[in-house]
Amino acid sequence: MKYHVVQLGCQMNISDGERVQKVLEDIGFVHTDNPQEANLIGVIACSVRQKGIDKVYNMVSTWNKWKNNKSLLTFVSGCVLPADKEKFLKLFDMVFTMSQLPDLPEMINQYGIVTPAGLQSIHPELEKVEVEELTSPSLGEFKISPAQFKSESNSLTKKPEVGIEDFWHIEPKYGSGVEAYIPIQNGCDKFCTYCAVPYTRGREVSRPSDEILAELKTLVERGTKSITILGQNVNSYGLDKKGNEISFAQLLAKIGEYGIESGKDFWVYFTSPHPRDMTDDVIEMVAKYDCLAKQIHLPVQSGDDKVLIRMNRNHSMHRYREIVSTIRQLIPQATLFTDIIVGFTGENDEEFENTRLIMQEFKYNMAYIAQYSPRPGATSSRWDDDVSKEVKKERYHNLTAELTKYSFEYNHELVGKKMKVLVRGNDRKQGYLSGYTEGRIVARFASDDTSLVGSFVEIEITSSASLSIEGKLINK
Repeated sequence: MKYHVVQLGCQMNISDGERVQKVLEDIGFVHTDNPQEANLIGVIACSVRQKGIDKVYNMVSTWNKWKNNKSLLTFVSGCVLPADKEKFLKLFDMVFTMSQLPDLPEMINQYGIVTPAGLQSIHPELEKVEVEELTSPSLGEFKISPAQFKSESNSLTKKPEVGIEDFWHIEPKYGSGVEAYIPIQNGCDKFCTYCAVPYTRGREVSRPSDEILAELKTLVERGTKSITILGQNVNSYGLDKKGNEISFAQLLAKIGEYGIESGKDFWVYFTSPHPRDMTDDVIEMVAKYDCLAKQIHLPVQSGDDKVLIRMNRNHSMHRYREIVSTIRQLIPQATLFTDIIVGFTGENDEEFENTRLIMQEFKYNMAYIAQYSPRPGATSSRWDDDVSKEVKKERYHNLTAELTKYSFEYNHELVGKKMKVLVRGNDRKQGYLSGYTEGRIVARFASDDTSLVGSFVEIEITSSASLSIEGKLINK
């Protein structure tokens, strides 16, 4: 039996999807990139923008048509708002939260589908048979009565919530041997007026630091070179367990000390921090330890204080400038990334101009710019979306032009310098390999030696573009 999982949205959803895949493969499913070959199809949804949810509705509509010709089971998880969940219950076979992921095998069995591993458990004579021998492209061959499975739940979607801790105990199916994600936190307490995350993932819960460090050490020992620790607001890590857990800065310090003790060469990134909780000691830890990558992702969302108040960001531009100043002082080589929303409710020309001006002021290396769209459930969804699509698009292109201008200036200054690059794979340009620098600037160089993938190399920068650099290989 084969499965196919679609992962939409942020890095957290990608990380969640890796654990979903591990659960499915542990019960005998085999991954396929072709959804039409799959007997089980799922999607890890993203509710940040309506466009992402629209994709989910379009996909499940197509999948449900396939059920006329084949046995097929569908599910949805991830970031789902209550209003969408009610609709999804009528469209998907299974709707569950990530904290319910450990129960997914039971959910599948409740639908009368026996997985190869499950078949062994109810037929003792098959215990010695290899799981691969039991796989079948026809789901129907494994159909049995749901009554054969005892369950305390009468509904797959009404089972009481269990803690996210059980989810974290699932070992992921990492998408790459080169890079990996480690979730350190789930949920958010900030309640930004445009954001649905507190309503889809709940309040902040910090993962035990010993588990985080154990997973990181395992990855490093396996040869993983780039690790990103994830949370909706990583620098509030531990605040929900005051007195029982270390702070985010202390977590970074432990990672840094391990980097020294292990003697291994790797980079650790984190995303996303919130300016409200960004303290100097976090920046000091990044400056102190070599394994903590010199790249800071610091979402600003708007450069205007009045807009920030309407967004309930709880930080001013004065405070944001203080943080950036500390970064520039303690880590002058660090690249700076951000998130920006244009066209938020009530944003006038003057307020947008203040956002454009901070592009000049901070000269971001990368900015993820989004055109505002209301999300049901979020506070701002009750307000008039009074900035036209045309104006939003114009402001989006305006900021993008500013970004490319200043990122090109930065990249051009790198020409002639030697830089360390982590090789990720083949570049779109034939005969070239691609990777990124410690500051996450995309870099390519001429080589067809794929054995370099997953290793650090040194290149001399020969040319630059707005969002990338090119060089020649010096040392493998």
